[in-house]
Order: sequence, then structure tokens, then C-alpha cells
Amino acid sequence: MPIILAVFFGWLTFSRLPISEIIPYFKTANYWWIGLGVIFGILSHLSRAYRWNYMLKPMGYSIKTQNSIMAIFIAYLANFGIPRSGEVLRAAVATNYEKIPFEKSFGTIVAERVFDVIMVLLICVVTLFFQFDFIYNILIEKFNPTKIIVVLLSLSLLFVLVVFYIKKSKGKIANKIKGFLGGLLEGITSVIKMENKGVFIFHTVFIWVMYILMFYITSFSLPELQGAPFSSIIVAFIAASFTVATTNGGVFFYPVAVMSALALFGLAEEPSYAFGWIIWTSQTVMIIVFGILSFIYLPIFNKKRDLEIKGNL
Repeated sequence: MPIILAVFFGWLTFSRLPISEIIPYFKTANYWWIGLGVIFGILSHLSRAYRWNYMLKPMGYSIKTQNSIMAIFIAYLANFGIPRSGEVLRAAVATNYEKIPFEKSFGTIVAERVFDVIMVLLICVVTLFFQFDFIYNILIEKFNPTKIIVVLLSLSLLFVLVVFYIKKSKGKIANKIKGFLGGLLEGITSVIKMENKGVFIFHTVFIWVMYILMFYITSFSLPELQGAPFSSIIVAFIAASFTVATTNGGVFFYPVAVMSALALFGLAEEPSYAFGWIIWTSQTVMIIVFGILSFIYLPIFNKKRDLEIKGNL
């Protein structure tokens, strides 16, 4: 369903902004800046893979760096098919090849997402601090605060009711959910038990600095955007990040989010839309290439490793 919605949304957008008007920007773009942006993207993924071990160690587990890296790229690749399915697949890789209980490895991934949300919120707060009047006026104009409050309260009440039911129920299904949530909670709280919290925080900040640099540096590829204020790039980055988190890797939605955000700052639609497609395409090609290579090499690498371990016994 999400991919069908994305295709429909893409068709709707291209009917207003034909692809023939976007292609010239791809031809004239400076690919040195695009390539540098891809490097920053790769560094963020490598840092995320390295950081994962720091979350697993407090529970008595570890994952080979190569497996962690390949699991990351496979996860991102899977998200293009079904949103957020990559997190499940990534935990499955850790379970199959490193014998880490699924619920615990999945718990650390959930914890990662919590920290990702915290980082996005921090970026939003900093952006809001520098552009408060501008952004506040847009939010009041575009959104109804009362509706947002009602939705949040309804979701909170539903969550409380579900937790209360699971806690009080004695049924088999409830017990299984409790066991799963127990392992999940252990994975999430592994950060608290972590010895090297400083290194974990460094990698968390590093990952998001690389994301921002990836986005900002790529904007230099188009002369029309080189004079764009940094605040406009950050707002576009935040908008684009939400599309990646909630759709099939941001397909079709990502460029529109970038264009819409930059349009708020008075930047022209065509180069803004082209920029969204350029950065999305460059990062997507990188994910597809490394994701496919990881998918192919993962069982080969682990088979060789198992043979080496048996040979040393």
C-alpha cells in the first residue's frame, strides 16, 4: 500500500512538474559535491554500525563489525520495500549469524530510533531558536493546534489502556508479549548500563552531523541553491528526514518535502525539486549498491568465518 501511494503521489507531482524540467539540472550538476555528499552518507552508516556493539555489550553480546555494517545496508535496502521492515531484518541478521536473541537485538535498534528522534528534536529546537518567528507563523497558518492536541491525547490514552491490559492479563498471548517486551526493554535500557557512554554519544552526534553535511554539501551541486541560507537547508533536511522514516525510503515524497521546505524561504521550485531528486537518487543508489553487495556477501563471509573457527579447534 505505501508504495502504491508513493507512485500515485509521484504521478501527481510529475503532472505539475514534468521530469523533462528536472533532467537538465542533473546534467549541469557538479558531481564532485554529490560524490562528497555520498561519502558523508557512507561515514554515517559505518558509524551507526560501529556504535551498535556498544549497545549490545552490556547484555553480554557482541557483533562482528563486518556483519554489523552489512546488516545496516541490508536494513536500509529493505526499507524501500516495506517501511521500517529493515529494523526487523537487521535484528534477524544478528540473531542468525551472531546468536543474539531477537528481542534483545531488536530492543537496541528501538533504542537507536529513540536517540534518532532525540537528535531530530534537538536539531528542530536549534532551528526553531534561530527561526522562531518565521516557523511559528507557518505552523499557525498551516496546522490546527487543537486537532494536534486531541490526536496526541487520544494516542496517549490508547497506549495506557493497552499497557494496563497486558500487565493485568494472565493469558498465554499476554505472557508471550510480556516476555518479548522484557527482552525489548533490556535492549533499550542497555544504554544506561553502557561503560563507554562518551563514545556512544560521540557516534550519535557524528551520525547526525554527517547526515546534515551530506545534505548541505550536496546543495552546492546546483548553482541556483548555493546562496540559500543554512537555516533553509536545515528545515528542508528535517522535512526530508520525516519522509524517509515514514515511507518507502522517501520515494517520491522526499523531493517534494525538500521543494516545499525551500519554497517557504522563497527559493524557486524547479531547482529545489531537482535538488531533492539529486540527493535522494545519490543516496538511494549508494544504499542499493551496498545493500545488494551486503545481501550477497553476508552468508559467504559467515561461512568462511565458521570454517576458520572450526579449523582452529
